[in-house]
Amino acid sequence: MQQSLPSRSTAPFPQSPIEAAIQRAQDALLSLQAPDGHWCAELEGDTILESEYVLTLHFMGRSQEPRAAKAAAYLRHRQSPDGGWGSYPGGPAEVSASVKAYLVLKLMGDDPQAPHMVKARETILALGGLDACNSFTKLYLAIFGQYRWEDAPAVPPEMILLPRWFYFNLYAMSAWTRAIVVPLSIIWAHRPHCPLPQHAQIPELLTRPGGRRPIPEPEKKKPRAWRVVFTALDRSIKTAERLHLFAPFRKRALRKAEGWILERLEKSDGLGAIFPPIINTLVGFHCLGYAWDHPVMQAQAHELEKLEIEEGDTLRLQPCCSPVWDTALVLGALRDSGFPGDDPALLAGARWILDREVTQPGDWRVGNPDGPIGGWYFEYANEFYPDCDDTAEVLAALAGIHFPDPEEDRRHRAALERGREWQLSMQNRDGGWAAFDKGCDREILTYIPFADHNAMIDPSTADITARTLEGLLAAGLTAEHPAIRRGIAFLEKDQRADGSWYGRWGVNYLYGTWLALCGLHAAGENLNQPRYRRTVAWLKGCQNEDGGWGESPRSYDEPATGGQGASTAAQTAWALLGLFAAGETESDAVQRGIDFLLDEQRPDGTWVDAPWTGTGFPGVFYLRYHLYATYFPLTALASYARHQEPPRGGTVA
Repeated sequence: MQQSLPSRSTAPFPQSPIEAAIQRAQDALLSLQAPDGHWCAELEGDTILESEYVLTLHFMGRSQEPRAAKAAAYLRHRQSPDGGWGSYPGGPAEVSASVKAYLVLKLMGDDPQAPHMVKARETILALGGLDACNSFTKLYLAIFGQYRWEDAPAVPPEMILLPRWFYFNLYAMSAWTRAIVVPLSIIWAHRPHCPLPQHAQIPELLTRPGGRRPIPEPEKKKPRAWRVVFTALDRSIKTAERLHLFAPFRKRALRKAEGWILERLEKSDGLGAIFPPIINTLVGFHCLGYAWDHPVMQAQAHELEKLEIEEGDTLRLQPCCSPVWDTALVLGALRDSGFPGDDPALLAGARWILDREVTQPGDWRVGNPDGPIGGWYFEYANEFYPDCDDTAEVLAALAGIHFPDPEEDRRHRAALERGREWQLSMQNRDGGWAAFDKGCDREILTYIPFADHNAMIDPSTADITARTLEGLLAAGLTAEHPAIRRGIAFLEKDQRADGSWYGRWGVNYLYGTWLALCGLHAAGENLNQPRYRRTVAWLKGCQNEDGGWGESPRSYDEPATGGQGASTAAQTAWALLGLFAAGETESDAVQRGIDFLLDEQRPDGTWVDAPWTGTGFPGVFYLRYHLYATYFPLTALASYARHQEPPRGGTVA
């Protein structure tokens, strides 16, 4: 028998520990709601953000501003004991992040003989020095005269002129890569030089005076034959550049790149609404002759400043903001934990989300020319780039909202229908769903030299596909719909031998496995089949001694470590929700997981996870969503409570 969950009113009966924990978490989330109805917590990334921000400020002639010194202080604070800077806390030193941090600290006046700088230098050299950096880092270093343009990968702007029928064209790349690369191609064409003071030069990080260039780790993973082919192509492009063979096309390409960017700055918090394209736009447009006081340049600089978080004597940057994502997930957690669909807080959040519905075609239309307009994006404003992950979560959240006002109800239902139809139109041929584009899965493009950020394409993933199944079913589709059946088939095919699923947008196998089980359960699949009992056994086998679950981003590089790591509240909630979907509600593993969540909740109703559980680019860039540690545990506790006997004295109203 299912029990009622605590509502916003004070419970009339003594609360059980779970009920009390649920109510504390609800109250904590309500206290964080903005006056206009939305939620948005910090989205934390690694130190490449602060490093590139200071370098951009130097390019703009603003490195003497206090914000630069505060960002440098943050870099010192984040240096790892091994002397380098990693992609996530507790992870190994990463050469590109370490080189940029070291350069910035020298620029800001740190003594190269100071112990922290000596240790950083030793670590960087042990990792291969400047030549081991990724492509984007080499290009940034070239701007400041610390790396030869000839040794950095070619990013010719003429690629924007390639027709869409050509196998390699701009729209064969992922949405985020397009946004990064188009302004970067302007930079490559102009090869700007921004001198550094003598004390900031870093020749000591070069490891090959006349020697052979070491092969960076991302390149080592590519088949040797493809490395040879694309290295030869890169050299050919550079030769053509030296011989001015691109000259007849260069002005046209630069004009088209400029127009492409300007068009996408409309209704957007900067190009792509994410940090790297914004800084590339500032540098690239300055190369085109835009003055720093030009309205476009001022607007882009302001978008960067909006990403700042100042704390004491330090300053850090967010890669972007996550309001639509956070709001949808909070609405779902509150609704799942007993809030009525017409609760004023939920209605306010739903209105805010409805105002962010996409109303114009964007880049997604290239791969989906007949798709209807609709969907939602991740940030405050990013009209060109709705994504399937956000749209699926919004559909699930809005499906539980009930507007008393007839006009608002009509608007709500119409938006749900548009979002559902847009999401359906984005299904790939393999039955799955990707993030931003349809059919963006040409694996060969990942071998291009500037593609070593591990995000060149946008193929179908289990996590987005499973979340889409839940969203579409909540929005009115039946389990017999052909799109749902094809999605189920994709998930079945994508399952690993041990029963788990890879997680593209969250760390990692715990994330993918949770979502896959929930999607399959929502679609009415029989999860008592042997293949899914393997999944249950895998989840139980990953549980830590403290009762929680955890997984480190290390599992992206070493799959054998999947499901292993220090326990976190978010990942424990994911594992529990996966077990619940598979019918596991009374097992010892579940009870220990629930006890972990109860023990770890803070007096203010929140949980805090120090380990990072979000993924930007697997193996390259990771994230910490600060609210993950609260709304996911709330959802898990509420789901558990619904399966328990009512408390003594009756149900809670």
